[in-house]
Amino acid sequence: MATKNKTTETQVSVTDFINSFVDNEQKRQDSFQLIELMKKWSGFEPKMWGPTMIGFGSYHYKYVSGHEGDAMIIGFSPRKAQFSLYVAAPGEENQQLLEKLGKIKMAKACIYFRKLSDLNLEVLEILSKATIKYISANNECACRISD
Repeated sequence: MATKNKTTETQVSVTDFINSFVDNEQKRQDSFQLIELMKKWSGFEPKMWGPTMIGFGSYHYKYVSGHEGDAMIIGFSPRKAQFSLYVAAPGEENQQLLEKLGKIKMAKACIYFRKLSDLNLEVLEILSKATIKYISANNECACRISD
């Protein structure tokens, strides 16, 4: 039996979320800067996904198991301890870019970092656009890449 995706797009205001959830001024500024960058790179407006994730664009996926749903194309979450970054473009070239991204920790589904100044933003832009391109080529979506 297919399971329902728990992380779905909501109607919550991104600005209201950041102003109420993020209690550190530097993290709040970093959040708004990251929103502007991801909006520019993706061409999509920010939307809340679940209670704490900010996403740009969406796509529909369907696994062989029958599980299917919609997900953000790229995004982040300003979690209490550190940011979670959601960009996922597989491939050796992108793996090499991750090594140049900056002071990060990798997990299975996301990248963790403490502050935006820890990242190489040029590399993040390349990874974000590579994610959009990969998802566009491999899923049903209205993806676009801004120059």
